[in-house]
Amino acid sequence: MKIEKIELFAIRLPLKVPFIVSYHRYDDMPSVIVKMTSACGHVGYGEAVADEHVTGESLESTISVIRHLLGPMLLGKNPMHLEQIHDVMDRAIRDVPAAKAALDIACHDLVGKKLGLPVYEWIGGRYHDAFPVTHVLSIGEPEAMAHEAKQQIEAGYTSVKMKVGVDVASDVERVAAVRQAVGPGVPIRIDVNQGWVNAGKTLQAMKQLDGYDLDWVEQPVRADDFEGMVEVKSKINVPLMIDEGVRGMSEMRRLTMMQAAHKVNIKLMKCGGIYPAKKLLHVAEMSGIECQIGSMVESSVASSAGFHVAFSSKIVHSVELTGPLRFSEDIGNLSYDLPHIRLNDQPGLGIDVDEAVLERLTTARYEVIG
Repeated sequence: MKIEKIELFAIRLPLKVPFIVSYHRYDDMPSVIVKMTSACGHVGYGEAVADEHVTGESLESTISVIRHLLGPMLLGKNPMHLEQIHDVMDRAIRDVPAAKAALDIACHDLVGKKLGLPVYEWIGGRYHDAFPVTHVLSIGEPEAMAHEAKQQIEAGYTSVKMKVGVDVASDVERVAAVRQAVGPGVPIRIDVNQGWVNAGKTLQAMKQLDGYDLDWVEQPVRADDFEGMVEVKSKINVPLMIDEGVRGMSEMRRLTMMQAAHKVNIKLMKCGGIYPAKKLLHVAEMSGIECQIGSMVESSVASSAGFHVAFSSKIVHSVELTGPLRFSEDIGNLSYDLPHIRLNDQPGLGIDVDEAVLERLTTARYEVIG
């Protein structure tokens, strides 16, 4: 089995409503779709959702690095040889995890289709039968967030995650409004996306949020401030999750050595794909750190890849892969059984890509030349 052809599609996925986090507002989601064809005729799809604020990549840089560097190096390679493929990519260029993730995911889809097996079956086998899907609230006015939260809980969701990180005072108002709206029994998680910057502001915020029965708080300080995470963890009574602070193995090693958080949010776009994500999970499991598989608001392609990692991993306790639910149009058909997600037993990623929709959303198209 050899990789014969790699095509790239720059697309913009339309959001139903803008998605707002502490560092950016997204009116649509730019994405790079990889279509990988093997010499035996199988087709695998991958996806890169780059984020300048998290991975240091853009849509344009991702296309360039795949088109001119990584893609040509993989032509003729066996997509089953994932250890070698990642070694080749890592030797060629440092970082660029979303670009590597797109190629990694496409390889996994190809291999699964060749074997006639879902990806989860050959990266560990199914462990979980289903995961509850948490509704994610982007940043808005307290009343609007509270109204949306109440609507979604009434619609069947069992938990909510709030994006915060504007400033301490208004964030406390947001949490208070949502808690009042959903009542005392609904789990609420808050994701600060580094917005409180340092341990001092975070401790001030968490003191004011004491009593709102939060499930956990995610990445309140700057991504590289592991010392700040340690201080926060030692002084609050709510579980602490790290996200932007852990991309690859070096940060995971630092996390485990410092025990800087109770939980870690692993994303394929941050670490380089399915294969390195499984390695990170093994390290976290050895250190007793609970894991979540998250996303950068991705289409059915990368979202399904994340779910295959989650469903095959005992240490994964939660998922946050809701991109397809936020889009008014998607290129794939990943199916949610809300408020849960259950994977099918189709080969590869288990989704069909609608070529007509892909063509309609494409703004630029390229073929990798060896």
